[in-house]
Amino acid sequence: MRALRIAAVALAVTALSILSPLATAVAAADPLLAYGARIAGDDARTRIVIDMDREPTFTVHYLDNPVRVVIDLPATAFGFPAGDLKPVGLFKDIRYGTMDEDSARIVLTAAKPVKLVMAKVQPDESGKGHRLVLDAEMLPAAQFAELIKQESWTNDDTAKDVGPVAPMEKADPGSFLVAVDAGHGGIDAGATASDGVTQEKEITLTFAKLLADKLNAQPGIKAFLTRDKDEYLSLSQRVTIARQNHASLFISLHADTLKQKDIRGATVYTISDKASDKLASEVADRENNSDQLAGADTQAQPAAVADILMDLTRRETQAFSISLAQDVLTSFNGQIAMINNPHRHAGFRVLQAPDVPSILLELGFLSNKDDEKLLLDPDWRQKLADRLTDAVKQYRVSTIANGG
Repeated sequence: MRALRIAAVALAVTALSILSPLATAVAAADPLLAYGARIAGDDARTRIVIDMDREPTFTVHYLDNPVRVVIDLPATAFGFPAGDLKPVGLFKDIRYGTMDEDSARIVLTAAKPVKLVMAKVQPDESGKGHRLVLDAEMLPAAQFAELIKQESWTNDDTAKDVGPVAPMEKADPGSFLVAVDAGHGGIDAGATASDGVTQEKEITLTFAKLLADKLNAQPGIKAFLTRDKDEYLSLSQRVTIARQNHASLFISLHADTLKQKDIRGATVYTISDKASDKLASEVADRENNSDQLAGADTQAQPAAVADILMDLTRRETQAFSISLAQDVLTSFNGQIAMINNPHRHAGFRVLQAPDVPSILLELGFLSNKDDEKLLLDPDWRQKLADRLTDAVKQYRVSTIANGG
């Protein structure tokens, strides 16, 4: 390890002159050794892990224009290849190096406002040392501005700078909070109606606003939109918005097209590792590809902690999602036309929240003329929103009755 440390000091000084203008001073005689690094994530959540030979102390600060997260460390030799910390996900540039003989710095430049929701040091399981774990999440611009306003570089206490993103939706205690997700948006137009003009993103947003209004008129229920205008949100951003606001339910709305133009009717999807049928698989593949079609970064999300508590949470959430799907189908029965076998499942990325019961609802198919006519009919949309509101009310009642 000592030989590696000596080599790393030389590598760090060389790398610093290439990678970062932060400083040119030589590191301290016995600096910490950062001997490994890795990064994974997407445009909503990104994790950075740095392996170190000893337990480091650190502080966290934020800068604006551009958005940066600054992590200050004691004297540190960075001995890992630069490619191991290549910018991905939330970060568009990453620099690190020596500040002076007693300190070093990591600067993470972000593409949008971010916050470290976790920053901690934990022992390495192999006994080689410790690792610094940094979890970043997207942050509403107003909250980032407040974070910058309160910034103090003379205070070493980073507690106020690290922690969960505060919910934007302020629900009353005990309120049942529903995230209504209008599928597609912005550069991702989704399907197009037969007139060649009307786009899926417009249909889903119109219906999402109507549904949210009806839900907000119900006692004990509050609804909010993941997007309230024509803007692009990645699949991961939609999930993260629901989780950050501690939503009780997540309903994603779509109106796809199919090659089989005779297929029509509403369909309710829940998540599953294995698709229930070929149609469900095709729909999931198409929806999951929306990020690529929009040119978004589709890096894999940071792996969740693989422990029994997380597994139990996912199983319980999936059971609640299936219960919601059944309530929707019961409410639609005899009132809203549904596809054959209307409850289907597949690996939809937008339904991956481990702790928020979620469904994806195909309102109908723009590839079918009868469905298209209904999707564009304000009276039918009112009826559909009423039936869906009743389903949410029934789900809430049964959840409360079961202690949920």
